[in-house]
Amino acid sequence: MPVNIIEIKAKCANAENIRAILLANKANFKGIDHQIDTYFKAPIGRLKLREGNIENTLIHYNRPNQAGPKNSEVTYSRLPPDLYLKEVLATAMGTLTVVDKKRGIYFIENVKFHLDEVKDLGAYVEIEAIDETGTIGIEKLEEQCAYYMELFAIQNSDLIEVSYSDLMMELE
Repeated sequence: MPVNIIEIKAKCANAENIRAILLANKANFKGIDHQIDTYFKAPIGRLKLREGNIENTLIHYNRPNQAGPKNSEVTYSRLPPDLYLKEVLATAMGTLTVVDKKRGIYFIENVKFHLDEVKDLGAYVEIEAIDETGTIGIEKLEEQCAYYMELFAIQNSDLIEVSYSDLMMELE
């Protein structure tokens, strides 16, 4: 399913404050998901298989590396857990890196929030304003992302330009 997303990723030193703001704004808490994201050597964009307790998804996306809100072109398929899909993809494409994280997942309307603790990388917050139907529009998604950045007091110096996969490969 193709979707439009305006998103940010930022270092997070105040996860408890953000969690409190989300709950005060009646965010729908989906739970804590232990996710293993395996990134494959895709010729265009990024391809990852997410294996979790809540989310199991094959995701392909193109996104510019920039610190502020960025437009991601995402296509994904939700999947049942499959022991052999990762092996098939790794054999066909090669594995780029693996990201292991614990993710708190929250929603307010069409906006998804992640409070992540990423093994070897630390704590992060992500805001994803999502348009799955093509009816919201990029301008509204940008407004939503900017609103929550301000609400959470995210500073420009905290913004991350790249994917967790890029950060992991810098460590390797």
